[in-house]
Amino acid sequence: MGGFRRLRLLLDTHIILWSTAEPERLPRRIVDELLDPGNELWFSPISVWEIMLLAEKKRILLKGDRTKAVRRIFRKIPFKEAPLNREVAIQSRLVDLQHKDRADRFLAAIALVYNLTLVTADKRIIEAESISVLSAL
Repeated sequence: MGGFRRLRLLLDTHIILWSTAEPERLPRRIVDELLDPGNELWFSPISVWEIMLLAEKKRILLKGDRTKAVRRIFRKIPFKEAPLNREVAIQSRLVDLQHKDRADRFLAAIALVYNLTLVTADKRIIEAESISVLSAL
């Protein structure tokens, strides 16, 4: 079998939001990877928490009921869920991020534990050497 490659992509919270509400913010190569049926798309429960938090703080606007809107987002995209577990919690404290953002630390730890490539436009995460990253810059 030739050059078939399957990517296992963990979407950072902002990538989830952009892909559903503002796809024009994503580079074409990222859109192509997200639409490739051979790739697996993963999310973390941390992203659900972050989206809910952003909506509560009115940093993002969700149409209608917040809870229903979040559920719609995650039904819209064929995601696999990467659950939080003990190893993720341990790795979240060991991951080599230069900043202390808890959500980012959990996303990075999930990428490590589940052997996923984190899709992000966050320069601070892109610079981390131990995480497989697909840059959306």
